[in-house]
Amino acid sequence: MIILGLNYYFHDSTACIVKDGKLIAAIEEERLNRDKHTQAFPELAIKRCLKLAGLTFDDIDHIAVSIKPTTHWFKKSIYVLRHLKSFVPFMGHHVVNSYAKQRRFWIWYNGNWNKDKGPKVHFIEHHLTHVAGTFFVSPYKEAALLGIDGSGEWATTWLGYGKENTIEKYGESFFPHSFGSFYEAVTEFCGFKPNYDEGKTMGLAPMGNSEIFIKQVRDIVKVTPEGQVRIDLSYFNYQHIVGKRCSNKFYKTFGEPRMPDGPFMQYHMDVAAAFQRVLEERVLEICSILHSKTKADYLVISGGVSLNSVMNGKIVRESPFKDVYVMPAAGDNGTAIGAAYYLYNGIFKKTRNYVHDNPYLSTSYTNEEIKAAIDRAKLKAEYVEDIGEVAAQLLEQGKIIGWFQGTMEIGPRALGSRSILANPAFPQMKDKINAQVKFREAYRPFAPSATLESYKEYFDLEVEDPFMLKVCNVLKDKQHILPAITHVDGSARLQTVDKNIHPLYHDVITKLGLKTGVPVVLNTSFNVQGEPVVESPFDALRCFYSNGLDALCIGNYVIEK
Repeated sequence: MIILGLNYYFHDSTACIVKDGKLIAAIEEERLNRDKHTQAFPELAIKRCLKLAGLTFDDIDHIAVSIKPTTHWFKKSIYVLRHLKSFVPFMGHHVVNSYAKQRRFWIWYNGNWNKDKGPKVHFIEHHLTHVAGTFFVSPYKEAALLGIDGSGEWATTWLGYGKENTIEKYGESFFPHSFGSFYEAVTEFCGFKPNYDEGKTMGLAPMGNSEIFIKQVRDIVKVTPEGQVRIDLSYFNYQHIVGKRCSNKFYKTFGEPRMPDGPFMQYHMDVAAAFQRVLEERVLEICSILHSKTKADYLVISGGVSLNSVMNGKIVRESPFKDVYVMPAAGDNGTAIGAAYYLYNGIFKKTRNYVHDNPYLSTSYTNEEIKAAIDRAKLKAEYVEDIGEVAAQLLEQGKIIGWFQGTMEIGPRALGSRSILANPAFPQMKDKINAQVKFREAYRPFAPSATLESYKEYFDLEVEDPFMLKVCNVLKDKQHILPAITHVDGSARLQTVDKNIHPLYHDVITKLGLKTGVPVVLNTSFNVQGEPVVESPFDALRCFYSNGLDALCIGNYVIEK
């Protein structure tokens, strides 16, 4: 059985192929059309997935789409009747947009199949593709389930329990009572792009003092004993689906918002700190409720808010659960995968036979293809047998390198295939990369990658974190050794690297450790601010020559400036 999974309804359009329960290929459309967080229909991604899987359109048996537009339609209608001033933007956002998205899908479908002979199409409720779909590819046979995002069809959080192929829903919260919208509003207040730059807000929060505004923010959002979210909407305008997300009351309480290119005032940082802390507190409340109901040892969490790795780290350290599984593409991009697996395991009740522990599911390029791209660009490159050794030498010298190796990862985090690497022991390295390579805000932290064998010597995380989605602390006696990846509060968004999953990346970290005594690298995504992660050799060469990188290790070729 071959299933094509699709996300195209909101943002981060993505396609995947599942064959007999195994995830064969998955790729975001943005990597191919070069439009970050694109909402375009994933036609390029579909074609690439079929090519990677060695399939044609005629081989597809089922299509699973991560949205069911008719879900909660009655709740939406009641909301409109109660808030007539929202009627016009609601019509534009939900009715017109929904029609356009559906029409685009069927134009594509009818262009590839006879409607009587094509694959069967399944529209699946958005939060089931987030939560249940993630559970079905998790390593757990039993777990508490939590989905948190801005909104799906109308739901914003989803609580439940999974065991084998069975999913039980405990409850939902509905728009406008949304953790995602709550956090999008403070992201906008801090001068960032909402529903896009929430990671910047998370990184800004440790610069502030959460105590300054903690009481006010705690009063804004509550959690009921059943785990439902309740927002004081008088602080917001996002519920009207138009204009600014914050109300005048928000500004009177917290101050004037930062302009996108304006300076950061201390109160902006203090507000970010308070919103981040309250998000963590309220989600921990929900975790306690879920644990009491399920008695499960493990939690599966999904949705855009689950990309808040600081929150996830708090769950690991402070919740009753032993560990948390977060899919590497935990946002809407991962719902393509979730839709396919909810169909396969949840609807068709097929035996679970796959664990999504390997994020390297997209395109790879041969040395021949890489050399052809280098030759077309009329560049000189040196071929080396041991690329890991050469990369480790460059890193030891303090060089910043582009690292383009193997199969591209799925999800927003660079995990060692399309990465920029540096030696975290150099104190000025963070400032240098932010200013000369990534062209982004000076405060933004960088993540470490450490080998699975040695990470506990430097970090306080007791569980593995292969997808860089659980923030931990750098051990105090090691912070002076790793200044470039230690954030102002002593934290780091760690990736643990297993040599069985990515042997080449593990190799370069190990070899750097042999030279410096510290098997840790600074790892950030191979792109500049505002662009998607590089996908092809051409993308890598273009990015390399547009910023302050010192060297490029691409396949077995090395180019130095």
